[in-house]
Amino acid sequence: MSSDGDGDRFEAVDPGQRPHKERQAVRVIMIDDHERVLLFQDTDPGCPGVSWWVTPGGGIDPGETETDAAVRELAEETGYRSRAEDLIGPLAVRRAVHGYSDQILVQDETFYAIKVRPFEIDISGHTEDEQLTIAGHRWWPAADLTEPDGWLWPAELAELVALAASPNGAPLDLGVQEESTVPIGS
Repeated sequence: MSSDGDGDRFEAVDPGQRPHKERQAVRVIMIDDHERVLLFQDTDPGCPGVSWWVTPGGGIDPGETETDAAVRELAEETGYRSRAEDLIGPLAVRRAVHGYSDQILVQDETFYAIKVRPFEIDISGHTEDEQLTIAGHRWWPAADLTEPDGWLWPAELAELVALAASPNGAPLDLGVQEESTVPIGS
């Protein structure tokens, strides 16, 4: 998302002229002792009133492994300190295509899970873009993931939570999925 550096402006781009960005990314499904999953409410400032729920995670920096990135992203986005050996998985892989009002982001994502005790979420490590787009967070009961109130990305999150209880080897391949506020073809 584009801001003016102060985090208070946003400029949408003509859908046909949106820049394309590709990256490797990791997502982490945090499951607490009460079988709740931490999700962030994300938004696209170019589409007021539209939001969706996602797991913590983000891009893999140069030189990082997937698990290094997962540990870093958890610390930055939630304040939770973990180690690579605490992660469960990988549980799934996919190519996510995100059409936003200002860009098209294509991510090759790997999903991990981690079991945690309830803790106070600390968002002080959010990037400027995350401060602009993240509207909130909440712990969702796992049972509510099958019929969410609004968009939940990935749609298979309930299945991945169940898989975290007994991973069976090779990660589930979720294929190519479009998750867009402004469709790619627009």
